[in-house]
Amino acid sequence: MNWPQLTKLAREFPGVDESTWYGTPSLAVRGKSFVRLKEDGATVVFLVEDLDERDLLLRTRPDAFFLTEHYRDSTAALARLSKLTVTECRARLAAAWRTKAPRTLVAALDDLPPPKRRR
Repeated sequence: MNWPQLTKLAREFPGVDESTWYGTPSLAVRGKSFVRLKEDGATVVFLVEDLDERDLLLRTRPDAFFLTEHYRDSTAALARLSKLTVTECRARLAAAWRTKAPRTLVAALDDLPPPKRRR
C-alpha cells in the first residue's frame, strides 16, 4: 500500500477530499481530517473510534500498527503503509471516516452496495 493507493480507496467514501493536516497530505470528510500521511511518507495516522479499538490493532497487528509517545493518549493509530493490505486499509479508512463524517453521509454510505473487491 502507498499514499496514492490509499487515497484512491478513500474516494469510495462519500464526501472525501484531499487536504493537509499538520503540513502533510491528509484526507478529510466535509473539512474534517480522518487520516494523514506522516512526514516520512511511509506512515499514516488513522483516527479510531476509541482506545479499545486502537489497542486491539496494536495487539493483533504489531507489524503494521504502532504508537509513538505523541499519540499515546489519543484516539489514533499509526500504520506502516507497506504492511497494510487493501482489505485492511479499506476497513481502517471506513472506521476513521465514520469518526468524522456527518450522519447524513454515514447513512448514505450504509445504503450503498459494498465496493467491488479487487483480486
